[in-house]
Amino acid sequence: MDISNAAHRPWPLPHRPWVLTMQWHDLLFMHWPLPPALLRPFIPHALALEMFDGAAWLGITAFRMVGTRPRLVPPLPWFSTFPELNVRTYVSAAGKPGIWFFSLDAGNWLAVRGARALFHLPYYDAAMVAESSSGVVRYSSTRTHRGAPSAAFTGHYCPIGPVSHSAVGSLEYWLTERYCLYATDRRGRVWRGNIHHTPWPLQPAEADITCNTMTDPLQVRLPHRAPLLHFALRLDVVAWTLEAVEAMR
Repeated sequence: MDISNAAHRPWPLPHRPWVLTMQWHDLLFMHWPLPPALLRPFIPHALALEMFDGAAWLGITAFRMVGTRPRLVPPLPWFSTFPELNVRTYVSAAGKPGIWFFSLDAGNWLAVRGARALFHLPYYDAAMVAESSSGVVRYSSTRTHRGAPSAAFTGHYCPIGPVSHSAVGSLEYWLTERYCLYATDRRGRVWRGNIHHTPWPLQPAEADITCNTMTDPLQVRLPHRAPLLHFALRLDVVAWTLEAVEAMR
């Protein structure tokens, strides 16, 4: 991936080589506004829970990982391609807005172990299917991770409009144009993982969701209103090793 185009980033690229590359295909963003008090207890004190127009936002993102591989390593058939489903919200530290993951379900045993060990992320094993036909993506996930709380998602979705790039300051920009993630290790230390990609090629979307218990482990009930939906056909991404975040308080 060519990372020379970085003018759109809110801060410069790290001054070291990236370590992981991947492609995100057939991605659906689902977002709901929530009272901040519902999510704040799950966020480390070193991170600020971000809000837009007074609401915190919870996202569920379904997609397929393709071409996942370490730097200078060719794609591996048994590792590089698998579905992923994550539950997230939006946080910041030291002025750098990023993503906090409540869970990440993946259909690849090795990827789950690798991400847990190297990136301190709450990945879980899941039985997953993601298939695209005639522009419609059919997606299902059932968590199978030993000892983990159950969670499942089933539905189908598709884009319903042209590709566009969100305007700076818009809700869509705030939700999607984030260039790092945050995680905690077993000792409670907070880490930042930088990522890079071109601006999101977003499309409006529609979805028929027949099962969604992904927030049950948080005991968070989603609003009855329909979620805000966006689709992206493909995004190429690179990621760096973690760096420590000093406590804000």
